[in-house]
Amino acid sequence: MFEVAVIEDPAAAEVSLDPVRTRLLAELAGGAASATMLAAKVGLPRQKVNYHLKALERHGLVELVEERKKGNVTERVMRATAASFVISPTALAAVAPDPARSPDQLSARWLLALASRMVRDVGELITGAAKARKRVATFAIDGQVRFASAADRAAFAEELAGAVTALVAKYHDEAAEGGRDHRVVVAVHPSVAARPASSGPVHVQTASDGPVQGDPGNDGPFQGGAQGL
Repeated sequence: MFEVAVIEDPAAAEVSLDPVRTRLLAELAGGAASATMLAAKVGLPRQKVNYHLKALERHGLVELVEERKKGNVTERVMRATAASFVISPTALAAVAPDPARSPDQLSARWLLALASRMVRDVGELITGAAKARKRVATFAIDGQVRFASAADRAAFAEELAGAVTALVAKYHDEAAEGGRDHRVVVAVHPSVAARPASSGPVHVQTASDGPVQGDPGNDGPFQGGAQGL
């Protein structure tokens, strides 16, 4: 079972969003079970559960683990194909977010479009790598930083953009034979909920397109002229 699987097919996305099927997926992510076992947990007739399981199986969201003979009945034991799922913007086709439409380093909506593209691209990479039985070369940093003032936040954004731009200039080789392009994205946004304080130095997300929308409850958006790479 994968830790995370990406749903790219619109029909599979629709199937996964049905409340009953979402509940069944959650149960099967916790361990394999038969329709009879699941029926007792979710309070539905076994036949109804079987119907939903067939739909999930058809779209690759659950898989057969084993078949057990119980008298004249063959019981199918199923499990989820992943512990959790992410629906790729690819499933939205023409209405999927596109960062190229209105790039704006200080826009939270543009940041959301960048994040959507990352979900789409990394999802495609994971799907391809799984078929080829290979790993995807990725790197990410996740952390938290607390700014004393809006001025500090703006200075941080300027320094971060400058450091990333310098690193890209150092390692980018347009003429490298056999080289491969890598997407670099930096994102900074206000924390949604309080998190435990960290005792060590703090790092912030990954690197590239510049500073992001400020905290509405603070002193306005990031300021400064940091540019995309």
